[in-house]
Amino acid sequence: MTTFASNVKRAQKESQLFREISQLFMQTSLDDNRLKDIMVNRVQLSPDKGMCTVFFYTAEGEERFNEILNVLVLYRPSLRKALAAKIRSRYTPELMFKFDKQFEKQLRIDQLLEEEKTRE
Repeated sequence: MTTFASNVKRAQKESQLFREISQLFMQTSLDDNRLKDIMVNRVQLSPDKGMCTVFFYTAEGEERFNEILNVLVLYRPSLRKALAAKIRSRYTPELMFKFDKQFEKQLRIDQLLEEEKTRE
């Protein structure tokens, strides 16, 4: 059973990871033009804190993300090493990269709400 305090600690850890990964990815994307079209949206830490899923979004869609995924995988070891140097933790989680479908769903909901407003 999780407690409120452990949920807060988990949220703080995810927030710290998001900040650090976003900064590291920004630096990397400045060096490699292939990564300029995507952005980090959120991170999600596994219950055992051993895996960190990094969710990306690109306006060009999931197909474009899948093309860029191979480049991201090449940078995974160096990103993880840089992350280990920045965070204060005994263990650095493994990084996994996914396309953020939740963001697309949110955009679609916003679009539908806008359409409904204009019909009224």
